[in-house]
Amino acid sequence: MVVIRLSRAGAKKRPFYHICVSDRRKKRDGSFIERIGFYNPIAKGGEEKIKLDHERFEYWKSVGAIPSDTVKMLFERSKMSEEELAELEQKKTEQKQKRKEKAILEKQKAAEEEAPAEEAVPADGDEAVEANTEEAPAETEEAAPAEEAAPAEEAAPVEEEAPAESKSDTEENKNQ
Repeated sequence: MVVIRLSRAGAKKRPFYHICVSDRRKKRDGSFIERIGFYNPIAKGGEEKIKLDHERFEYWKSVGAIPSDTVKMLFERSKMSEEELAELEQKKTEQKQKRKEKAILEKQKAAEEEAPAEEAVPADGDEAVEANTEEAPAETEEAAPAEEAAPAEEAAPVEEEAPAESKSDTEENKNQ
């Protein structure tokens, strides 16, 4: 299957793309059948941004080559005049600014919602603590004597055994 796609060229962080007709099984930057144009996304000033041979593009499409989505978009842009391209770029920048402003507003709203929520949490938490303390004394009175006795019994033997083991370990190490 034959495709029309972009092949990357140029230095690191400075892209330049060739519009190539190639076999789908080949690598992106590998061998190609024909180079029919280029796309320079960082073109400035008088530099040409898109150049595409429309006759060859139409020929390859008629033969059955499938253009990638990006190549289709570039083909449409190459038909546009400079004024239309300028309008398109202006719309894009406006949309980006709107998205940024919207994101900033969402962050501010989230921060405003968190601040009152933090103030409200302790008030609700106080009521929950009061409810727990009313039920808790009955439970703690029954459980407290059993809990106090158990930790004391467990803690005392552990403390006695630990120093004894460490002393005996050091004595054995000295004897060896």
